[in-house]
Amino acid sequence: APESLMQALEDLDYLAALDDDGNLSEVGIIMSEFPLDPQLAKALIASCEFDCVEEMVSLAAMLTASPCFVPPSTHLEEAVALRRRALLHPNGDHFTLINIFNAFQQREHGQDAGDEGWCRKHGLGVEGLRLAGTVRTELLEVMRRIELPVSPPAFGSDANTLNIQRALISGYFLKVAHDIDGSGNYVMLTHKHVAHLAPACGYLLRPPPRRLPPWVLYHEFTISQDNCLRVVSEIQPQMLVELAPQYYLSNLPPSEGRDLLMEL
Repeated sequence: APESLMQALEDLDYLAALDDDGNLSEVGIIMSEFPLDPQLAKALIASCEFDCVEEMVSLAAMLTASPCFVPPSTHLEEAVALRRRALLHPNGDHFTLINIFNAFQQREHGQDAGDEGWCRKHGLGVEGLRLAGTVRTELLEVMRRIELPVSPPAFGSDANTLNIQRALISGYFLKVAHDIDGSGNYVMLTHKHVAHLAPACGYLLRPPPRRLPPWVLYHEFTISQDNCLRVVSEIQPQMLVELAPQYYLSNLPPSEGRDLLMEL
């Protein structure tokens, strides 16, 4: 539809992928080298600046491969949920995906090579995780071919966590929502629609008392199925103004969220 095409061009413009004539910019040309959606490609390129390439390339692979979570048998649901909880990362679903990928890779290349039993116990699909490994290798090959720097792994440090958040916001600043009433009703800033966290979201799988993050960045939203935000991680709102001022201070439609950001 014409509206979808115009929206796609507008999004590319916000991502600095187009020049003033509507052609691909230098950043856009680099983004086009990756077999990824534009927002994920931009986040991966930003990870070079923020020294978190190792982690972002794993995350990009996990988001691109088939979903790693497999519904367990009904009688095993509780046991699987308990084991999966051990893999949850306190900073959100994006970090949990990196956790899962790293844990699987350690098994895949260690003494437990091809440990399908481990995947089954945690409600994870071994094929999806192996595919993520293949995708990751391909992405690193692209980065080396176009001579982008690959920083060493640093997952787990506070600085690395902050840098991953910065890289994600650089690509996904159009996919941000804030909880308007503290009860999980998230308003998406770009079009003011109210959505909720998906049942599989890590913030909902934690033991009580649960704390829902006030501001989140999300990977995708599905209104047709269940009106849920999927793959969600907490962010600090001031980072939006810091990393995407051209959008948040000039182009964001008037809303309560915009007013809150203007006060920062």
